[in-house]
Parts: sequence; structure tokens; C-alpha cells
Amino acid sequence: MCGITGQINFNEPVNKEVFQSMTDTLVHRGPGGEGFFYSTDKKIALGHRRLALIDLSEKGKQPMSNEDEGIWLTCNGEIYNYVELRATLEKAGHRFR
Repeated sequence: MCGITGQINFNEPVNKEVFQSMTDTLVHRGPGGEGFFYSTDKKIALGHRRLALIDLSEKGKQPMSNEDEGIWLTCNGEIYNYVELRATLEKAGHRFR
């Protein structure tokens, strides 16, 4: 199972070094890779330690965004009905990378 971290600071930017160290403590949860997202104002951070089982490509790297990068997320990735969800979202006009 992947390792996920997140932090919101209302008054100052997230300390990147501390946040990355926090995410590194979860390396045992996701030895397959890591990823980070920091908001433009650096007050929101998402971290992900990846346990790559199904999608071994770089396309499965997290955190990930929607097509215009207006929404970012990180998740365990266990979306069992992803085939049906993708078809529904594509019909609604969303693009997948």
C-alpha cells in the first residue's frame, strides 16, 4: 500500500526539506518511487511514496492533476471500477494522460 502525506500551512510556506523528510519516513510503504506537489504559494503540499503494482510507467506517478492542473490529488490508487469511470469521464470531455 502506498504512503501518502499532506500539509496545509495558513501563515507561511511549507518547509520543503521537512516535508520531504516526513514523506521519506514512508519509504517502506512505497519503494517504487516518490512524488511531490507544492501549490503556487507553497502553503499546500502533497507527498506520495509509490508502490507500483499495476501501472509501472511514469504515467502512474503521483501526485497527479486534472488536464488543466486546477485540481491535484494523491491516492492509494485502488480504484476498482477505473475502466467504467474513465469511460464516463471521457464522455464528459475530460482528457487522460
